[in-house]
Amino acid sequence: MIKLSGNLRLTMEAALKSSVSIIPSKEHIYLEGPKSRGYELGFAWRVFWQFLRGFRNLHFIGPCITVFGSARFSEDHPYYGRAREFGKKIAEAGFTTMTGGGLGIMEAANRGAFESGGKSVGCNIQLPFEQKVNAYVQKAVTFEHFFVRKVLLVKYSYAFIIMPGGFGTMDEFFEILTLIQTRTVTGFPVVLFGKEYYRNLLENIEDMAKQGTISKEDMSLVLVTDSVEEAMEHIKHYIRTNYRVKPRQRFWWLFEKR
Repeated sequence: MIKLSGNLRLTMEAALKSSVSIIPSKEHIYLEGPKSRGYELGFAWRVFWQFLRGFRNLHFIGPCITVFGSARFSEDHPYYGRAREFGKKIAEAGFTTMTGGGLGIMEAANRGAFESGGKSVGCNIQLPFEQKVNAYVQKAVTFEHFFVRKVLLVKYSYAFIIMPGGFGTMDEFFEILTLIQTRTVTGFPVVLFGKEYYRNLLENIEDMAKQGTISKEDMSLVLVTDSVEEAMEHIKHYIRTNYRVKPRQRFWWLFEKR
């Protein structure tokens, strides 16, 4: 049994107590082992329905560029301004701006697209704190599970812009890198925006390459930059070189939503 010093134990207890008020849990989960088969069937159906609803609502949104980033940056923060600029540039390039639909970086990117007459889409997540759909989203879908949301954020996008963020942003960034590394996603460009913010992370990634756990080629599609113009030119060049955009036709018998 590990014994903690008095000060450390009090600090941990205080942190646990404060975390209850800062980040309340969605619901209590009892550690009783596997659920009943009926419960698991219901869960599988709810997940399937979330996917189906997402596909139905996002089928005609057009080719997207997804912008990831923190929900905690205020409107006066420099990164908010850069994300807003990205939304404008994405709209000018003829793409739909897709985000997680929340505040901060997500709101800024949606706002830039909305103000420029472009399409603005948000894939929101149900949370007991922090997350709500921002006012600049023209089409929003809210999901209960993060893994469903992440699939939709990747499925319709041809490029990914990773702006400064926290755990959620890192989760999405490494998810995309894993898809590229395993050739599950075929060579879509990724922009890591904020050289100073991501400096330590990039050093860790370089150390992974030295240790042999990844290959240097795994980062070949990642552009690290502080320039919105350089990022957009990188994305547009790669898309022009490798893809042709073709609008999707709508068939009335499929009952698909525009």
